[in-house]
Amino acid sequence: MSTRKLKQKRCAWAEGSSPRMLKYHDTEWGVPVHNDRKLFEFLILEGAQAGLSWQTVLNRRSNYRKAFDNFNTKKIAKYTSKDIKRLLNDKGIIRNHLKIEATIDNAKRFHEVKKEFGSFDKYIWQFVGGKTIKNKFKKLSELPAQTNESKIMSRDLKKRGFRFVGPTICYAFMQAVGMVNDHTTDCFRYREISRL
Repeated sequence: MSTRKLKQKRCAWAEGSSPRMLKYHDTEWGVPVHNDRKLFEFLILEGAQAGLSWQTVLNRRSNYRKAFDNFNTKKIAKYTSKDIKRLLNDKGIIRNHLKIEATIDNAKRFHEVKKEFGSFDKYIWQFVGGKTIKNKFKKLSELPAQTNESKIMSRDLKKRGFRFVGPTICYAFMQAVGMVNDHTTDCFRYREISRL
C-alpha cells in the first residue's frame, strides 16, 4: 500500500484499524460487484458476521473460501451432513450450526434465483434500480443500520427461503458490494468510487 494512501483521510471505522481492514476499506468496500460468485461470498460473510465484528469475519475469509469450495454454489448446494460435520470441526471458520446450514440452503436458493432471473446480479441489483446509491454522509454516525431498500431486499430474500438476511445484514451487504456508496464524503475513497 502506498504511503500516499496511508496518509489520506479515511472513513472513521477504518482509521487506526488492522492492515487487513485498511486494505479491505481501500480496495473493496463499496466497489460495485457484479460477479455472482463474489456476491454470494459477501452474502454469506455478512450473515456470518451477525453478532460479531467484521474484523472477526475478515480474519477468517481465506479459511471460508477454502472450507466452502471457494464459494462454488453448485458444490455447496450438494453438501451433506458429512460436510456439515466437517465444517463444524473447522477452527478456521465461525462454527455456528445455524449459519453453516443457512449457507447450504442459501446456495440452493441462489440457484433458483439465477434460474429465474438469469443471474443473481440481475436480481439483487434491482433493489437499487441497477445503479449505486451515492449517499453523502459526513460522519459515521449518520450511516443508517438499514434502509427501505434493505428492508424490501430482506423481505424478498426471506420469501424465497434465504436465511440470515435481515434488513441490517442486507444493508451491510449493500455497502460491501457497492449498491450504496457509504464512504463518508471526507474519505479519499468516496470520490474514487463515485467515479466508477
